[in-house]
Amino acid sequence: MKIILFSRYGIAHTAEQLQNLFRLLEQYSFVYEINLEFANVVQELTNIEIPSDKIYTNNVKPQEAEAIMLCFGGDGTLLEGIRRLGDNQIPVAGVNLGHLGFLTSVQVHELEEFLKSVVERSFHIQRRMTLEVQGIENLTLTALNEVVIHRAEASMLRAKAKVNGQVVARYNGDGVIISTPTGSTAYSLSAGGPIISPDCDTILLTPLAPHNFGVRPLVVPASAEIELEIDPQYSLNAELSVDNKTYSVHPTDKLKIRRSQRQILLVVSHNISFYETLRNKMMWDTDIRN
Repeated sequence: MKIILFSRYGIAHTAEQLQNLFRLLEQYSFVYEINLEFANVVQELTNIEIPSDKIYTNNVKPQEAEAIMLCFGGDGTLLEGIRRLGDNQIPVAGVNLGHLGFLTSVQVHELEEFLKSVVERSFHIQRRMTLEVQGIENLTLTALNEVVIHRAEASMLRAKAKVNGQVVARYNGDGVIISTPTGSTAYSLSAGGPIISPDCDTILLTPLAPHNFGVRPLVVPASAEIELEIDPQYSLNAELSVDNKTYSVHPTDKLKIRRSQRQILLVVSHNISFYETLRNKMMWDTDIRN
């Protein structure tokens, strides 16, 4: 069984946590690969030497279906790990070293229990939809959380949005977020969008700081095709963020966003529901009057 390890610089690792990880990998006879940044951190904090043939740099090479990716950090780290997977369709699990962490389902103290479940293939997987974006530099981009078009300069951005060829709104403000149900608890949530259960088949459009106050978040079917186009009279340049990567958008670019055929195999806790996670993360059971 192979585990693809991933983490980034700036994550609060400890020598004890890393030593425990590699002890467990050896104890359960896992084969592993590790990204260069994470390998450097391991070697800086511990005396563990990582063989060069176990280190990958940018994208993960093709893997067997029995492999699993294990990301150490927060949701942003997990999104970056997924990007590095490329076309590999293997389960992805996150060990939460961040704060809120809606995508990272494993806590550090649960690592051994989780690795046992990997050996037994008893962990739980949810298939999460992704979005496909076309119109930037002849690329086809994929997002698990969201696609955001936003202003790249001080002036207001004006973006026209169509759904299945019909004009829905002209967003005047900082921009607009197009998110999956998974992404409804990310950037869209902070912009006032609704929370959507990940098993819903929908796409969410959430305005960013709109100047036209009547504009509200809109939920459309996952089968919809969304087109975005900026108005050059108001903005000469804009930026497109696809999860954790940013691209320049010019007035001549016409963006098309639709549901992608790719699904992410996200490892989730088998005994904690989405709604229980919401209650815990959002502190909905806490009475602030006490």
